[in-house]
Amino acid sequence: MLDDQPAPAPDPAPAPETGPPSWDDAFKGEDPVKVRKALDHAREWEKRAKENATAATELAKIQDAQKTEAERAADRIAKAEAEAATVPEKVAAALRAHLVTLHQIPADRAELYLTATDPDLLLRQVTGLVADQPRKGNQVRREGVTPPPPLEDDVRAFARDLFAQKE
Repeated sequence: MLDDQPAPAPDPAPAPETGPPSWDDAFKGEDPVKVRKALDHAREWEKRAKENATAATELAKIQDAQKTEAERAADRIAKAEAEAATVPEKVAAALRAHLVTLHQIPADRAELYLTATDPDLLLRQVTGLVADQPRKGNQVRREGVTPPPPLEDDVRAFARDLFAQKE
């Protein structure tokens, strides 16, 4: 059946696209003198911050130049020790990813149970987690079980009597 009502007409005037607000709209209703003063104040602080940043880099260079060879060596050693401290964590992360794919551990179980950052402890966690999973073997269910004899019914008895060998 047809409807007697016509389809609604499309909106004749699409909504105007709004972009970022202009500076005039942002400060509408404000005193222009106060706005100019606030902008000048902000620009002054921005200029000071940039000057301080360059001064800080220059100061760091001067302090680095004034260090003795022993202090530089101590800094290098501290940096190397900090890097060496992160090596077991990186090894554990790579090992975790490898073991999860190798043993096909679901992601939710891996996240919950494989939390160690030490590789040895991580291996023990994986061993315990894999031991809890049921093993899929090549065993045949009910192997060696003899099926029970079929139930006796009238049709079977008739067929056996009919085809029985008589002497």
